[in-house]
Amino acid sequence: MTTTPSVGAVDLRHLVGGRWESGGAEPLVSANPARPEEIVAAGRGATAADVDRAVTAARRAARAWARTPMHERGAILIRAAAAALEAESGALGLELAREEGKTLAEGTGEVLRAAQILRYYGNEGDRVAGEVFASPRRGERILVTRKPLGVVGVITPFNFPIAIPAWKIAPALAYGNTVVWKPSGAVPLLAARLTEALVGAGLPDGVLNLLIGSGELGTAIVNHPGVDGITFTGSTTIGRRIAAAGAASGVPVQAEMGGKNAAVVLADADLDLAAEQVLFGAFRSTGQKCTATSRLILQDAVADDFLDRLRARLDDWIVGDPTDPAVHMGPVVSETARRDIRAGIDRSLAEGATLLIGGREVPETGHFVPATVLELPSDPVRAASNSAWTEEFFGPVLSVRRARDAATAFALVDESEFGLSAAVFTQDITRALDAVEDLDVGILHINSESAGADPHVPFGGAKKSGYGPKEQGAAAKEFFTHTTTVYLRGGSPA
Repeated sequence: MTTTPSVGAVDLRHLVGGRWESGGAEPLVSANPARPEEIVAAGRGATAADVDRAVTAARRAARAWARTPMHERGAILIRAAAAALEAESGALGLELAREEGKTLAEGTGEVLRAAQILRYYGNEGDRVAGEVFASPRRGERILVTRKPLGVVGVITPFNFPIAIPAWKIAPALAYGNTVVWKPSGAVPLLAARLTEALVGAGLPDGVLNLLIGSGELGTAIVNHPGVDGITFTGSTTIGRRIAAAGAASGVPVQAEMGGKNAAVVLADADLDLAAEQVLFGAFRSTGQKCTATSRLILQDAVADDFLDRLRARLDDWIVGDPTDPAVHMGPVVSETARRDIRAGIDRSLAEGATLLIGGREVPETGHFVPATVLELPSDPVRAASNSAWTEEFFGPVLSVRRARDAATAFALVDESEFGLSAAVFTQDITRALDAVEDLDVGILHINSESAGADPHVPFGGAKKSGYGPKEQGAAAKEFFTHTTTVYLRGGSPA
């Protein structure tokens, strides 16, 4: 299908050293995944030479920005949150829904979450900035202070085009770093909007640089000798490459990668609550969340009852244009994603899975995938090797296994190389405490969906889901700053 820019399509530009510029690389087109013939934004990508100029600009701005009082830095984040994101949340949420495919309500909510993140880090100046220790020597104090890394490369994915960038860029700026940012080329418009918000709030030239384009730009940022740290969210394959590159060059890397998140429904659970929350965790945002529920473990005693309740809810689940307020689930982000997810479903069925829910009609045009529930074979060996159990399809696909008791269910949760998030539904405090002890995940929900993260607490995975310090909350300080231990002593008293 050929596409041409629609009336009102936004002209995409890059920000380098405070100047908005057109790109000189390949054409860059952002299409509406619900109506692929509709172009939301278009332009040309940035080049490797632009990366070098952006890093130079960020380095030039670094010292002055680091020496700017934290309260002044924070005031810019707060102004951006109020004047741009909160005030324009409806319009930006609509753009997000048209560009990425999540529903209008979710898109608007994501914009407001980005504003919340900016506000949280905008107030960082009011929090503890260091520590003072006693010294064994008279007349001396030992101070532990924090300094920014310097120039930070930020590489972000498509699935949360404004919230994930906010939770990386806001702490980076609040702690005095400058930034070179490459967003996903699939969702460049919201990246431009966040950058416009920060620049409009008074961010000095060179402190934030935006480069839109292919994956080669990310490689150029990772390998640039002027970059002092890399924060990345995306696929496990790319994350491991970045971690290896950082280790080779001595540059710290923070990487949030894959997830194959499980929800456990035990026999004593509130089944109506569990059905609602599993539905939300698996199918909101069309399953395109790193914390989405993609594995479901049901205790035998309630398995059939639970599946009946989930099926009844999905009977009313509307898939369609995400800008329609009546729609519950929009398309996946691209035709490639749609094709890969459908191929994964077919592969799982060929490996012995049973289709419990799915195959319902979805719009003929657009990148739509129906909400799909697969039950895996009862044989544990065949189930454990089924691709729907082991691979991250990153779409609205839920694979089901049954367990005789809580201990077996918890063992199935840990039957994965990933450990990002999990949810357990139980009304027994002992089982909840067992889950806290036994499940090796970075985020654990008791009686709520596996997806979701608040900005004031750590976010990140265990096992092979994460690399480096956690994100968000005070934990972000561990990546975006390093400590300096100061032995402070005066001269002889007068």
